[in-house]
Parts: sequence; C-alpha cells; structure tokens
Amino acid sequence: MSVRRVTEELQRLGMSGYEAKAYVALISAGEAVNGYEVAKRSGVPRSTVYETLGKLVGRGAAFEVRATEGTGYVPLPPATLLERMRRDFDRTLGILQNEIPRLTAPPQMRLVHSLTERRMLLERAEDVAAAARSELYVLGWPEDVEALKPTVRRAEEHGVEVATVVFGLDEDPVGWHTEHRYSAPSAVEDNLGRRMLIVVADRDQAVIGGLTTDRTWGLYTDDPAAVLLAHLYVGHDIAMHRVADRFADHGFDEFWAGDAGLRRLREPVGDPVRTADDAPRSVGPETDTAGDLDGALDGADGADAQDEDADRSRAG
Repeated sequence: MSVRRVTEELQRLGMSGYEAKAYVALISAGEAVNGYEVAKRSGVPRSTVYETLGKLVGRGAAFEVRATEGTGYVPLPPATLLERMRRDFDRTLGILQNEIPRLTAPPQMRLVHSLTERRMLLERAEDVAAAARSELYVLGWPEDVEALKPTVRRAEEHGVEVATVVFGLDEDPVGWHTEHRYSAPSAVEDNLGRRMLIVVADRDQAVIGGLTTDRTWGLYTDDPAAVLLAHLYVGHDIAMHRVADRFADHGFDEFWAGDAGLRRLREPVGDPVRTADDAPRSVGPETDTAGDLDGALDGADGADAQDEDADRSRAG
C-alpha cells in the first residue's frame, strides 16, 4: 500500500492530514527523529511540525524521547495503534447503536429511491445484507453476487438464515444455495434485457435492480408491498427448483420444455404493439408512452380540424 493510501486511511480514522504524514514518517524512520527530520521526511511545514508532533503525543500515537542531542520522537507501534483505534471505534459504535434508536421517531412514510450506477446498487445491496438479523434472500448473476459475498458471509456467521439463487455456476456458494438451471443464464438475460439483482433482508427492506454492460437501474425500498413481491419472487425461484428436483424422474424436463403455458411465460418482456405505420414495436422500460400519447392527440386534433373544414364546405 502506498504512503498516500496509508495517510488517507489514517485520516478516515480521525487523524489530520499533517498528523497522518508525520506518523508515517516516524514509523518509516526506524529510530527516534527530531522535528526537523520529520518535516523533511513527511512534507509537513517546519513551522507546524512540532505542533503536529505534540498532537500525536497527545493522542498517544507518538512519544517524546530525551537524548543528549535534543528531543526526538518515536511512534506507537502500528499494530498497537490500530488495535487501540479499533477499540475506540467499537466503543463509539456501541454507544451510537444504543442511543440513536432512542432519538429516532417512527417513520411517517415509506422510502423508495432510485439507484442508477452499479456501484450505488451494490453498495445499497450491501447495506441491506448487513442489516439482516434473521433472514436474507439474494438473487443474481455470479459477477454481482460475488461482490456481496463478504457481507453475506458475515450475516451467515451471525446466525442469519441465508438463501441464494445464482444464475450460473458459483464455485464458492453461500448459504442455502440454488443454481438457476432451468433457462440458461444467457437466455434469461436476453429475455429480460439485463441481469437481475435482488436482495431482501428480514422481509423488511429490499434492493431490486437490473444491470447491463453499460447501464444500471434499480431501487431501494422499505415499502411492504414492494418488499413482499421481491421476497416472493426469490422464494418462487427456490420453490420451482425444489419441485423440479423432486419430479426430475417423472417427466419434469419434458413438461418444462413442452408446455405451451410455460413457453408463453418465458417469452421476452413486453408485448408487441403497432405504431402509426403499422410496424411492430416492443413495449418495455424504454418505451416513451408519453410521446406516443402526444402523437395520438396531435393526430386526433388534425382529424378534428379536417372534419370541421369539411362541415363548413358543405354548409357553404
């Protein structure tokens, strides 16, 4: 890890920029060094280096040592510093976990907000997975589920019942795992026009999204109706595969491939409609229904105007 990255992370844990640079200079020196040497090694201005070192001493991250040639400074060993920071962080987090709920008013409305980037979608999905306390459902493609696995595994380690449905081979599955086998992942993606990602925690909140190579759409919600639909969608997929396994020797594959009703359900999303020139067009997420309505109204206005002209001609 670079010096810059270390100083940035130390700042995230509460040090100022100068403090982080001075501490990195101390640990890289390997011996006691004076303020002038710290300034030269770290880039901290000489005019403020002793003030900065004093702050490190005050927070216990460094110590003064006396020698015949003057005052020097040595760092608290990094492992000890990080453990101390961890204890302080955990203590602060514990206080906030106890106190913040006492200040929080019951929600007066349900939350729904959009997620328009893959990073945003995965971060919010991680939030939902981390919030699970009893049950967690995850459905998605391997490349997206993989990004959530550390958080999902922690949930499982804390006793959360985890169920995953993955569209494709997952060589390191998590929880009660179902590989989506009926309809190949590529066929499902072609059908939907995107990869799906669904994460539902405790039937209480959910992230629902779709991803392509260059676009992402999705939402987070704690609305009970939307959460219930997401939960049932994942549960339905699990149930279908359980039924398929149970009746594999009783013609299920033939039924799945040959039943007309099931084939109809697997047709591409969106029904074909006719445009003004009678060309078929698909109705789906990209459809501009407002534009179609405006065009229809314009056409109707034009037809009305022609009828009025004809009426006036006849009257004349």
